[in-house]
Amino acid sequence: MCVESDGCEIEGCSSSDEVRTLSGSMSPGLKSNPDLRPCKPGQKFRAALLRCRTPAAAAGILSFGNVLNYMDRYTVAGVLLDIQRHYDVSDSGIGLLQTVFICSFMVAAPIFGYLGDRFNRKVILSCGIFFWSIVTLSSSFISKEYYWLFVLSRGLVGIGESSYSSISPTIIGDLFTNNSRTMMLSVFYLAIPLGSGLGYILGSSAKVAAGDWHWALRVSPVLGITAGTLILLFVPEPKRGSADQVGGRNKNRSSWFCDMKALAKNRSYVFSSLATSAVSFATGAFGMWIPLYLNRAQVVQKTAEACTKEICSSTDSLIFGAITCVTGLLGVLIGAATTRLCRQKTERADPLVCAVSMLGSAIFICLIFVVAKKSIVGAYVCIFIGETLLFLNWAITADILMFVVIPTRRATAVAFQGFTSHLLGDAGSPYLIGLISDALQQSYTMSALWQFLSLGYALMLCPFIIVLGGMFFLATALFFLDDREKAEKHLSQMSRPSSVKV
Repeated sequence: MCVESDGCEIEGCSSSDEVRTLSGSMSPGLKSNPDLRPCKPGQKFRAALLRCRTPAAAAGILSFGNVLNYMDRYTVAGVLLDIQRHYDVSDSGIGLLQTVFICSFMVAAPIFGYLGDRFNRKVILSCGIFFWSIVTLSSSFISKEYYWLFVLSRGLVGIGESSYSSISPTIIGDLFTNNSRTMMLSVFYLAIPLGSGLGYILGSSAKVAAGDWHWALRVSPVLGITAGTLILLFVPEPKRGSADQVGGRNKNRSSWFCDMKALAKNRSYVFSSLATSAVSFATGAFGMWIPLYLNRAQVVQKTAEACTKEICSSTDSLIFGAITCVTGLLGVLIGAATTRLCRQKTERADPLVCAVSMLGSAIFICLIFVVAKKSIVGAYVCIFIGETLLFLNWAITADILMFVVIPTRRATAVAFQGFTSHLLGDAGSPYLIGLISDALQQSYTMSALWQFLSLGYALMLCPFIIVLGGMFFLATALFFLDDREKAEKHLSQMSRPSSVKV
């Protein structure tokens, strides 16, 4: 039998079981006592709830929430052509949606990183999910005269989603360690391509089913509120550094200024953050523009007609979304397996695998714009291979951070890495691509062929940025071992005082 803190008996527990309290601590199992009274129904439910707070369940719920985060982000991209026609805006105007979203996201990230290192993380996560769910639902009712308000709503959604991306990886980092942490982070970051792909599919499917693109924005909020509730109920709040055996021992927390100074001196962290910026630049531009680019390619090939209806064709968004889901799964799994295998050969495996995958991805992404004019199937093949190689590094990059940054400043590190990657990456890339495309279209005749070519020329910037990211990962490999050793020494110093206590 087990007992709760108020002295009632909980059925279904053996004498060797333990019960997790709301604070996350473990109370030892107690033998049955005749003086104990039976639990009330509400107390039994609470006890059963506490027993469900396992690390695996927490990681699963957090991964589900991450899927919804990215699904909501790319639902708009799935109905981009409909939004552009509804509000009657140019390529640069429609690209502003993603730019405003990312700008608010990156500005809020350091703030949530600071809060995540000092306050209850799961409460912050849940409030963030509830906030963006309500704003997304409200934005679906904005009329065509108020495009500026629709853009503003995407900025508010970015603030809500920023809390989740900044804090949730640190909870997983405190629940697992070593290869288990690599695997769980792989599952968590699988949500990026999976959620992105599902966003396209959800947006397109909801639009077709309802006959109105506004319904694409009314599904994810319901799922978001569900995820926020699950986090409050089933995700524990582990002590920071508990998986690294320093939880609760570091009483003297460093200031935010000291944390930032240490991160700035961490060369592996700096270079991997710059490499992540290159990935964000490419994925942000691709996620926004590739479905529209492929639609224009089919118009040029005369296999499709330009959209003149209220509801435009969603075939390209559906196919691109499905490809993104599959390549995300393959990329994360191949990345985790390749890294684990290469660690047997070299201790620098993590950044080296990222560098090779980035350089290989640039080749196939460049080929997309070569073959798209003649063959849509060939373009999809290049997208499939290029995205798979690009998605290899998502989880590995997070694991690099866990290796070289101590637990008590990981939320700040994740948040600032997010800030940097968005500032230099997808905060400007969708708008920049649209701006270049508009400028090229204004220089020549406004034919369907030139609309297709101008967008393709603008997107050709992405492969060069990806190559630059590969170079940054190679630089990370040079300093990775030194920075990891420094982090391990710091951890040992943090845990040493506890060994001399009486």
